[in-house]
Amino acid sequence: MSGPSQPLPLEGITVVAVEQAVAAPFATRQLADLGARVVKVERVDGGDFARGYDTAAGGLASHFVWCNRGKESVALDLKDPRGLDVVRRLVAGADVFVQNLAHGAAARLGLDAGTLCAAHPRLIAVDISGYGSSGPYADKRAYDMLVQCEAGLVSVTGTAGQPVKAGIPAADIAAAMYAFSGVLAALVRRGTTGRGGPVEVSMLEALAEWMGHPLHHAMHGGTPPARTGVAHAVIVPYDAYPTADGGRVLLSVQNDREWRRLAEQVLERAELAHDPAYATNAARVGNRDRTDALVGAALKALGTDAAVARLEAAGIACARLRDVREVAEHPQLAARDRWREVGSPVGPLRSLLPPITLPGGDAAPMGPVPALGEHTGALLRAMGMTDDEIAALRRDGVVA
Repeated sequence: MSGPSQPLPLEGITVVAVEQAVAAPFATRQLADLGARVVKVERVDGGDFARGYDTAAGGLASHFVWCNRGKESVALDLKDPRGLDVVRRLVAGADVFVQNLAHGAAARLGLDAGTLCAAHPRLIAVDISGYGSSGPYADKRAYDMLVQCEAGLVSVTGTAGQPVKAGIPAADIAAAMYAFSGVLAALVRRGTTGRGGPVEVSMLEALAEWMGHPLHHAMHGGTPPARTGVAHAVIVPYDAYPTADGGRVLLSVQNDREWRRLAEQVLERAELAHDPAYATNAARVGNRDRTDALVGAALKALGTDAAVARLEAAGIACARLRDVREVAEHPQLAARDRWREVGSPVGPLRSLLPPITLPGGDAAPMGPVPALGEHTGALLRAMGMTDDEIAALRRDGVVA
Protein backbone atom coordinates (compact mmCIF):
# COMPACT_ATOMS: atom_id res chain seq x y z
CA MET A 1 0.00 0.00 0.00
CA SER A 2 1.41 3.39 -0.96
CA GLY A 3 1.75 6.08 1.65
CA PRO A 4 0.19 9.54 1.62
CA SER A 5 1.07 11.84 -1.25
CA GLN A 6 4.16 13.94 -0.56
CA PRO A 7 5.73 16.92 -2.33
CA LEU A 8 8.25 16.01 -4.99
CA PRO A 9 11.85 16.40 -3.78
CA LEU A 10 12.77 19.24 -6.15
CA GLU A 11 9.60 21.31 -5.98
CA GLY A 12 10.62 24.96 -5.75
CA ILE A 13 13.96 24.39 -7.52
CA THR A 14 14.47 26.29 -10.78
CA VAL A 15 16.88 25.01 -13.40
CA VAL A 16 18.04 27.01 -16.44
CA ALA A 17 19.67 24.94 -19.17
CA VAL A 18 21.48 26.03 -22.31
CA GLU A 19 21.51 22.54 -23.71
CA GLN A 20 21.44 20.42 -26.82
CA ALA A 21 21.54 16.80 -28.01
CA VAL A 22 21.34 14.23 -25.16
CA ALA A 23 23.80 14.60 -22.26
CA ALA A 24 22.50 17.82 -20.70
CA PRO A 25 18.85 17.41 -21.77
CA PHE A 26 18.65 13.90 -20.29
CA ALA A 27 20.19 15.16 -17.02
CA THR A 28 17.74 18.04 -16.70
CA ARG A 29 14.79 15.81 -17.59
CA GLN A 30 15.62 13.77 -14.48
CA LEU A 31 15.42 16.99 -12.47
CA ALA A 32 12.08 17.86 -14.05
CA ASP A 33 10.77 14.37 -13.20
CA LEU A 34 11.58 15.11 -9.54
CA GLY A 35 9.58 18.31 -9.60
CA ALA A 36 12.09 20.98 -10.64
CA ARG A 37 11.07 23.75 -12.99
CA VAL A 38 13.37 23.44 -16.01
CA VAL A 39 13.71 26.35 -18.45
CA LYS A 40 15.33 25.13 -21.66
CA VAL A 41 17.13 27.82 -23.67
CA GLU A 42 17.21 27.02 -27.39
CA ARG A 43 18.48 28.66 -30.56
CA VAL A 44 15.99 30.79 -32.45
CA ASP A 45 16.91 29.10 -35.75
CA GLY A 46 15.63 25.58 -35.19
CA GLY A 47 16.28 25.14 -31.48
CA ASP A 48 18.07 22.16 -29.98
CA PHE A 49 19.46 20.34 -33.01
CA ALA A 50 18.12 17.06 -31.59
CA ARG A 51 14.70 18.31 -32.73
CA GLY A 52 15.84 17.45 -36.26
CA TYR A 53 17.31 13.99 -35.75
CA ASP A 54 14.21 12.17 -37.06
CA THR A 55 10.41 12.38 -37.20
CA ALA A 56 9.67 8.96 -35.73
CA ALA A 57 7.63 10.08 -32.71
CA GLY A 58 4.47 11.17 -34.50
CA GLY A 59 6.43 13.76 -36.46
CA LEU A 60 8.75 14.74 -33.60
CA ALA A 61 12.30 13.50 -33.04
CA SER A 62 12.49 10.45 -30.80
CA HIS A 63 15.62 11.71 -28.99
CA PHE A 64 13.95 15.04 -28.26
CA VAL A 65 10.74 13.49 -26.96
CA TRP A 66 12.75 11.17 -24.69
CA CYS A 67 14.92 13.90 -23.16
CA ASN A 68 12.74 16.99 -22.95
CA ARG A 69 9.32 16.37 -21.45
CA GLY A 70 8.23 18.65 -18.64
CA LYS A 71 10.37 21.63 -19.67
CA GLU A 72 9.64 25.20 -20.69
CA SER A 73 11.21 26.25 -24.00
CA VAL A 74 12.50 29.78 -24.56
CA ALA A 75 14.17 30.55 -27.89
CA LEU A 76 16.91 33.20 -27.76
CA ASP A 77 19.78 34.47 -29.89
CA LEU A 78 22.64 34.45 -27.41
CA LYS A 79 24.92 36.27 -29.85
CA ASP A 80 22.70 39.32 -29.43
CA PRO A 81 23.34 41.16 -26.14
CA ARG A 82 19.59 41.39 -25.55
CA GLY A 83 19.17 37.63 -25.79
CA LEU A 84 22.17 37.01 -23.55
CA ASP A 85 20.76 39.48 -21.02
CA VAL A 86 17.57 37.42 -20.82
CA VAL A 87 19.58 34.30 -19.94
CA ARG A 88 21.58 36.17 -17.32
CA ARG A 89 18.36 37.43 -15.73
CA LEU A 90 16.96 33.91 -15.73
CA VAL A 91 20.14 32.58 -14.11
CA ALA A 92 20.01 35.26 -11.42
CA GLY A 93 16.76 33.74 -10.18
CA ALA A 94 17.74 30.09 -10.65
CA ASP A 95 19.08 27.43 -8.33
CA VAL A 96 20.84 25.39 -11.01
CA PHE A 97 22.38 26.20 -14.39
CA VAL A 98 23.38 23.46 -16.85
CA GLN A 99 25.18 23.82 -20.17
CA ASN A 100 26.80 21.51 -22.69
CA LEU A 101 27.89 23.93 -25.41
CA ALA A 102 31.06 23.32 -27.41
CA HIS A 103 34.28 23.82 -25.46
CA GLY A 104 34.91 27.51 -24.82
CA ALA A 105 31.50 28.72 -26.04
CA ALA A 106 30.00 29.14 -22.56
CA ALA A 107 33.09 31.00 -21.33
CA ARG A 108 32.91 33.41 -24.27
CA LEU A 109 29.32 34.16 -23.27
CA GLY A 110 30.16 34.46 -19.57
CA LEU A 111 28.01 31.38 -18.88
CA ASP A 112 30.72 29.01 -17.66
CA ALA A 113 30.37 27.61 -14.14
CA GLY A 114 33.26 29.55 -12.65
CA THR A 115 31.97 32.93 -13.83
CA LEU A 116 28.37 32.30 -12.83
CA CYS A 117 29.17 30.87 -9.40
CA ALA A 118 31.41 33.85 -8.62
CA ALA A 119 28.48 36.17 -9.39
CA HIS A 120 25.83 34.00 -7.68
CA PRO A 121 27.27 32.14 -4.66
CA ARG A 122 24.14 29.98 -4.12
CA LEU A 123 24.00 28.87 -7.76
CA ILE A 124 24.95 25.34 -8.75
CA ALA A 125 26.42 25.57 -12.26
CA VAL A 126 27.09 22.43 -14.28
CA ASP A 127 29.49 22.24 -17.22
CA ILE A 128 29.08 19.04 -19.30
CA SER A 129 31.74 18.45 -21.93
CA GLY A 130 33.15 15.69 -24.05
CA TYR A 131 36.63 15.47 -22.60
CA GLY A 132 36.84 18.00 -19.76
CA SER A 133 37.95 21.59 -19.47
CA SER A 134 41.68 20.92 -19.74
CA GLY A 135 44.12 18.49 -21.32
CA PRO A 136 45.02 17.80 -24.95
CA TYR A 137 41.48 16.63 -25.84
CA ALA A 138 39.64 19.63 -24.37
CA ASP A 139 38.97 21.19 -27.79
CA LYS A 140 38.21 17.90 -29.55
CA ARG A 141 34.72 17.38 -30.93
CA ALA A 142 32.88 14.81 -28.84
CA TYR A 143 29.93 12.88 -30.16
CA ASP A 144 28.63 9.82 -28.39
CA MET A 145 30.05 7.22 -30.79
CA LEU A 146 33.46 8.91 -30.77
CA VAL A 147 33.58 8.90 -26.97
CA GLN A 148 32.49 5.26 -26.90
CA CYS A 149 35.57 4.56 -29.01
CA GLU A 150 37.93 6.69 -26.90
CA ALA A 151 36.64 5.14 -23.66
CA GLY A 152 37.16 1.61 -24.93
CA LEU A 153 33.51 0.58 -24.86
CA VAL A 154 33.53 -0.34 -28.53
CA SER A 155 36.60 -2.52 -28.01
CA VAL A 156 34.76 -4.82 -25.60
CA THR A 157 31.37 -4.82 -27.35
CA GLY A 158 30.54 -7.07 -30.29
CA THR A 159 31.88 -10.38 -31.52
CA ALA A 160 35.42 -11.69 -31.75
CA GLY A 161 35.62 -10.49 -35.34
CA GLN A 162 33.67 -7.24 -35.15
CA PRO A 163 33.74 -4.48 -32.50
CA VAL A 164 30.48 -2.49 -32.36
CA LYS A 165 29.19 0.57 -30.57
CA ALA A 166 26.42 0.29 -28.00
CA GLY A 167 22.96 0.63 -29.52
CA ILE A 168 22.10 3.49 -27.16
CA PRO A 169 24.09 6.72 -26.56
CA ALA A 170 25.99 5.27 -23.62
CA ALA A 171 28.50 8.12 -23.27
CA ASP A 172 25.74 10.75 -23.27
CA ILE A 173 23.67 8.80 -20.77
CA ALA A 174 26.64 8.22 -18.47
CA ALA A 175 27.48 11.93 -18.42
CA ALA A 176 23.82 12.82 -17.91
CA MET A 177 23.42 10.59 -14.89
CA TYR A 178 26.60 11.88 -13.22
CA ALA A 179 25.46 15.45 -13.89
CA PHE A 180 22.07 14.58 -12.36
CA SER A 181 23.61 13.01 -9.25
CA GLY A 182 26.13 15.84 -9.05
CA VAL A 183 23.32 18.38 -8.92
CA LEU A 184 21.55 16.43 -6.19
CA ALA A 185 24.78 16.22 -4.15
CA ALA A 186 25.43 19.94 -4.64
CA LEU A 187 21.88 20.78 -3.51
CA VAL A 188 22.42 18.75 -0.32
CA ARG A 189 25.72 20.54 0.29
CA ARG A 190 24.08 23.91 -0.32
CA GLY A 191 21.45 23.00 2.25
CA THR A 192 24.17 22.71 4.90
CA THR A 193 26.64 25.39 3.76
CA GLY A 194 24.40 27.89 1.98
CA ARG A 195 26.72 27.87 -1.04
CA GLY A 196 26.41 26.31 -4.46
CA GLY A 197 29.40 25.96 -6.72
CA PRO A 198 30.57 24.49 -10.00
CA VAL A 199 30.02 20.88 -11.08
CA GLU A 200 32.05 19.47 -13.98
CA VAL A 201 31.26 16.25 -15.82
CA SER A 202 32.90 14.90 -18.98
CA MET A 203 31.53 12.17 -21.20
CA LEU A 204 34.92 10.43 -21.38
CA GLU A 205 35.40 10.33 -17.61
CA ALA A 206 31.82 9.20 -17.02
CA LEU A 207 32.05 6.35 -19.51
CA ALA A 208 35.56 5.42 -18.39
CA GLU A 209 34.11 4.89 -14.90
CA TRP A 210 31.50 2.56 -16.39
CA MET A 211 34.36 0.61 -17.99
CA GLY A 212 35.57 -0.36 -14.51
CA HIS A 213 35.38 -4.15 -14.90
CA PRO A 214 37.22 -4.36 -18.25
CA LEU A 215 39.71 -1.71 -17.10
CA HIS A 216 40.62 -3.58 -13.94
CA HIS A 217 40.71 -6.84 -15.86
CA ALA A 218 43.21 -5.37 -18.33
CA MET A 219 45.26 -3.28 -15.87
CA HIS A 220 45.67 -5.95 -13.24
CA GLY A 221 45.17 -9.15 -15.20
CA GLY A 222 47.26 -8.16 -18.17
CA THR A 223 44.73 -8.73 -20.94
CA PRO A 224 41.41 -7.08 -21.83
CA PRO A 225 38.32 -9.33 -21.75
CA ALA A 226 37.45 -10.90 -25.08
CA ARG A 227 34.47 -9.74 -27.14
CA THR A 228 31.94 -12.55 -27.03
CA GLY A 229 28.68 -11.10 -28.36
CA VAL A 230 25.97 -11.94 -25.85
CA ALA A 231 28.04 -14.83 -24.51
CA HIS A 232 30.23 -14.46 -21.43
CA ALA A 233 34.01 -14.55 -21.61
CA VAL A 234 34.51 -16.71 -18.52
CA ILE A 235 31.13 -18.43 -17.84
CA VAL A 236 29.68 -21.29 -19.92
CA PRO A 237 26.89 -21.81 -20.81
CA TYR A 238 25.94 -18.13 -20.98
CA ASP A 239 24.55 -17.15 -24.37
CA ALA A 240 21.42 -16.68 -26.46
CA TYR A 241 20.19 -19.88 -28.10
CA PRO A 242 17.65 -20.20 -30.95
CA THR A 243 14.30 -21.87 -30.26
CA ALA A 244 11.97 -23.81 -32.54
CA ASP A 245 9.67 -20.85 -33.28
CA GLY A 246 12.39 -18.40 -34.31
CA GLY A 247 12.95 -16.79 -30.92
CA ARG A 248 16.08 -16.71 -28.81
CA VAL A 249 16.47 -17.49 -25.13
CA LEU A 250 19.46 -16.36 -23.11
CA LEU A 251 20.44 -18.48 -20.15
CA SER A 252 23.17 -18.20 -17.56
CA VAL A 253 24.63 -21.02 -15.49
CA GLN A 254 26.48 -19.36 -12.63
CA ASN A 255 27.78 -22.43 -10.77
CA ASP A 256 28.18 -26.18 -11.03
CA ARG A 257 25.02 -26.93 -9.03
CA GLU A 258 23.05 -25.09 -11.70
CA TRP A 259 24.84 -27.05 -14.40
CA ARG A 260 23.70 -30.27 -12.83
CA ARG A 261 20.08 -29.05 -12.81
CA LEU A 262 20.40 -27.90 -16.41
CA ALA A 263 21.81 -31.24 -17.51
CA GLU A 264 19.19 -33.30 -15.70
CA GLN A 265 16.02 -31.21 -16.14
CA VAL A 266 16.52 -29.19 -19.34
CA LEU A 267 18.97 -31.13 -21.48
CA GLU A 268 17.57 -34.39 -20.10
CA ARG A 269 21.10 -35.79 -20.15
CA ALA A 270 21.73 -36.74 -16.51
CA GLU A 271 25.09 -38.31 -17.37
CA LEU A 272 26.47 -34.86 -18.25
CA ALA A 273 25.94 -33.58 -14.71
CA HIS A 274 29.14 -35.25 -13.47
CA ASP A 275 31.00 -35.77 -16.75
CA PRO A 276 34.52 -34.36 -16.21
CA ALA A 277 34.30 -32.58 -19.58
CA TYR A 278 31.38 -30.45 -18.32
CA ALA A 279 31.07 -30.77 -14.54
CA THR A 280 33.02 -27.59 -13.69
CA ASN A 281 32.86 -24.15 -15.20
CA ALA A 282 36.55 -24.32 -16.07
CA ALA A 283 35.89 -27.52 -18.01
CA ARG A 284 32.90 -26.00 -19.77
CA VAL A 285 34.89 -22.92 -20.76
CA GLY A 286 37.53 -25.24 -22.20
CA ASN A 287 34.76 -27.10 -24.06
CA ARG A 288 32.71 -24.02 -24.97
CA ASP A 289 31.73 -25.17 -28.46
CA ARG A 290 30.61 -28.63 -27.37
CA THR A 291 28.74 -27.25 -24.34
CA ASP A 292 26.94 -24.65 -26.44
CA ALA A 293 26.07 -27.31 -29.01
CA LEU A 294 24.44 -29.47 -26.33
CA VAL A 295 22.42 -26.58 -24.93
CA GLY A 296 21.55 -25.28 -28.38
CA ALA A 297 20.25 -28.65 -29.54
CA ALA A 298 17.99 -29.02 -26.49
CA LEU A 299 16.47 -25.54 -26.80
CA LYS A 300 16.12 -25.71 -30.59
CA ALA A 301 13.65 -28.53 -30.07
CA LEU A 302 11.40 -26.29 -27.92
CA GLY A 303 9.30 -23.23 -28.61
CA THR A 304 10.30 -20.06 -26.79
CA ASP A 305 7.55 -20.30 -24.18
CA ALA A 306 8.32 -23.96 -23.52
CA ALA A 307 12.06 -23.30 -23.28
CA VAL A 308 11.57 -20.50 -20.78
CA ALA A 309 9.14 -22.61 -18.75
CA ARG A 310 11.54 -25.56 -18.58
CA LEU A 311 14.49 -23.34 -17.61
CA GLU A 312 12.50 -21.57 -14.92
CA ALA A 313 11.21 -24.84 -13.52
CA ALA A 314 14.84 -25.96 -13.19
CA GLY A 315 15.80 -22.72 -11.46
CA ILE A 316 18.05 -21.57 -14.33
CA ALA A 317 18.32 -17.81 -14.89
CA CYS A 318 17.00 -16.99 -18.35
CA ALA A 319 15.54 -14.23 -20.49
CA ARG A 320 13.92 -13.79 -23.87
CA LEU A 321 15.95 -11.85 -26.40
CA ARG A 322 13.35 -9.18 -27.12
CA ASP A 323 13.39 -6.55 -29.83
CA VAL A 324 12.45 -2.95 -29.07
CA ARG A 325 8.82 -3.37 -30.12
CA GLU A 326 8.50 -6.30 -27.73
CA VAL A 327 9.92 -4.19 -24.90
CA ALA A 328 7.19 -1.63 -25.54
CA GLU A 329 4.68 -4.41 -24.80
CA HIS A 330 6.66 -6.05 -21.99
CA PRO A 331 4.30 -7.84 -19.61
CA GLN A 332 6.27 -6.78 -16.53
CA LEU A 333 6.08 -3.09 -17.44
CA ALA A 334 2.37 -3.49 -18.12
CA ALA A 335 1.73 -5.36 -14.86
CA ARG A 336 3.49 -2.62 -12.90
CA ASP A 337 1.51 0.09 -14.74
CA ARG A 338 4.68 1.89 -15.90
CA TRP A 339 3.24 3.59 -19.00
CA ARG A 340 1.66 7.03 -19.16
CA GLU A 341 0.87 9.56 -21.86
CA VAL A 342 2.60 12.92 -22.10
CA GLY A 343 1.43 15.89 -24.12
CA SER A 344 3.31 17.20 -27.12
CA PRO A 345 2.80 19.49 -30.12
CA VAL A 346 1.56 16.43 -32.05
CA GLY A 347 -0.72 15.10 -29.34
CA PRO A 348 -0.33 12.51 -26.56
CA LEU A 349 2.74 10.27 -26.70
CA ARG A 350 3.31 7.08 -24.72
CA SER A 351 6.14 7.38 -22.20
CA LEU A 352 7.57 5.41 -19.29
CA LEU A 353 7.30 6.58 -15.73
CA PRO A 354 10.67 7.59 -14.24
CA PRO A 355 12.47 4.56 -12.79
CA ILE A 356 12.92 6.30 -9.42
CA THR A 357 9.74 5.48 -7.49
CA LEU A 358 9.05 7.75 -4.52
CA PRO A 359 6.25 7.95 -1.97
CA GLY A 360 3.16 9.10 -3.80
CA GLY A 361 3.82 6.66 -6.64
CA ASP A 362 2.52 8.38 -9.74
CA ALA A 363 3.44 11.87 -8.55
CA ALA A 364 6.09 12.47 -11.24
CA PRO A 365 4.72 15.41 -13.22
CA MET A 366 5.73 14.10 -16.70
CA GLY A 367 4.81 17.40 -18.31
CA PRO A 368 4.43 17.87 -22.06
CA VAL A 369 7.22 18.03 -24.62
CA PRO A 370 7.51 21.74 -25.50
CA ALA A 371 7.31 23.31 -28.93
CA LEU A 372 10.25 25.53 -29.81
CA GLY A 373 9.86 28.84 -28.00
CA GLU A 374 6.48 27.83 -26.58
CA HIS A 375 7.15 29.67 -23.31
CA THR A 376 9.21 32.60 -24.56
CA GLY A 377 6.46 35.18 -24.29
CA ALA A 378 5.30 34.10 -20.84
CA LEU A 379 8.86 34.10 -19.46
CA LEU A 380 9.62 37.53 -20.86
CA ARG A 381 6.39 38.94 -19.46
CA ALA A 382 7.26 37.44 -16.08
CA MET A 383 10.50 39.44 -16.27
CA GLY A 384 8.46 42.62 -16.68
CA MET A 385 8.72 43.12 -20.43
CA THR A 386 5.79 44.66 -22.25
CA ASP A 387 4.15 43.14 -25.30
CA ASP A 388 5.66 45.92 -27.42
CA GLU A 389 9.15 45.11 -26.14
CA ILE A 390 8.63 41.42 -26.82
CA ALA A 391 7.30 42.18 -30.31
CA ALA A 392 10.43 44.24 -31.03
CA LEU A 393 12.66 41.39 -29.95
CA ARG A 394 10.74 38.98 -32.17
CA ARG A 395 10.95 41.39 -35.11
CA ASP A 396 14.73 41.60 -34.69
CA GLY A 397 15.09 37.82 -34.48
CA VAL A 398 16.38 37.93 -30.89
CA VAL A 399 13.62 35.67 -29.61
CA ALA A 400 11.24 33.18 -31.15
